Amino acid sequence: MASFFTKQLIQWTRTQNVREMPWKGEKDPYKIWISEVILQQTRVEQGRAYYERFISRFPDIQSLATADEVEVFKYWEGLGYYSRCRNLLFSARFIYSECKGIFPKKYADIVALKGIGPYTAAAIASFAFGLPHAVVDGNVIRVLSRFFGLDIPVDLPSAKKIFLERAEELLDKKNPGEYNQAIMDFGATICKPRSPLCINCPLQLDCQAFLMGKVDQLPIKSKKLEKKNRFLHYIIFECDGQVFIRKRLGKDIWQNLFEFFLLETNQLLNVEELVIHPEIAVICNKRKYQVLAFSPSRRQILSHQRLEGKFFHIRLEGKPKLPNDFIAVPYANLKNYPFPRFIQSYMKEKEHL
Repeated sequence: MASFFTKQLIQWTRTQNVREMPWKGEKDPYKIWISEVILQQTRVEQGRAYYERFISRFPDIQSLATADEVEVFKYWEGLGYYSRCRNLLFSARFIYSECKGIFPKKYADIVALKGIGPYTAAAIASFAFGLPHAVVDGNVIRVLSRFFGLDIPVDLPSAKKIFLERAEELLDKKNPGEYNQAIMDFGATICKPRSPLCINCPLQLDCQAFLMGKVDQLPIKSKKLEKKNRFLHYIIFECDGQVFIRKRLGKDIWQNLFEFFLLETNQLLNVEELVIHPEIAVICNKRKYQVLAFSPSRRQILSHQRLEGKFFHIRLEGKPKLPNDFIAVPYANLKNYPFPRFIQSYMKEKEHL
């Protein structure tokens, strides 16, 4: 069965796979790395434009490693999961300074880089250097779970080892890059999460999920993710034609991106409640102010959180009493700073922001 599986996938990718991507067939480990990091938690359709723009500005290790952090995050703006960008920049600087700008060629050295896990390391190792390491991502897990009828919950720690061992057994050791690309493309275009194209599947006759009528039931998860609700109030304090922003630090969402003043509460406030809130009163410090605008509530769902928030634009006579990490920025310069999508979408609706 294993031999059948591997041969059929290779034949399928050589004769029927028409999935085109700008990084497909790439041998440069740097470009493969960039594409794989971008595609983590990002659809190919969205990632394509980001990849092309990112590579155009940062075509190699040196250009990325020596770039200004704010600019790099600006190019990442809108992709989300910003820890990817932080790790990308950290590892690029490590390779540039410690490896003389040469991307590591051994799997152990690749997987040791910050932000690169077994999947990404296997992709780089097999695509760039022809090393026999199997990739295991969501597409691969789905294909293996269905074909072999594996009903072990994929979110259990023990499942990772089982799927990796099975993937390594099936890997075409002579053509690891071609095989890895084939099984990922197959999961994305044929063995899809919803409405899989079983009628066009060359593995159909031996697929256990198809034979048992369990295609829609596999793979399975043991638990449903509970999402935390958060209520955000962003206040755009304006004084003398400038607004105040700061970089988000700590280990919360959107680290290293910029934001306006944030008031987070256990429920959404209206404008009357906001202006008398103690934190806002301290910032205004009895200065004259005018509420220029306030938005309806806006929502965004992240992997672990549900965000709901509002924006308030307040003009002050005199500089607001803000923490020292805030900087004053003219309206025209806001476009030079990376903001999370939650803020960016609001700014795009307001021409002056």
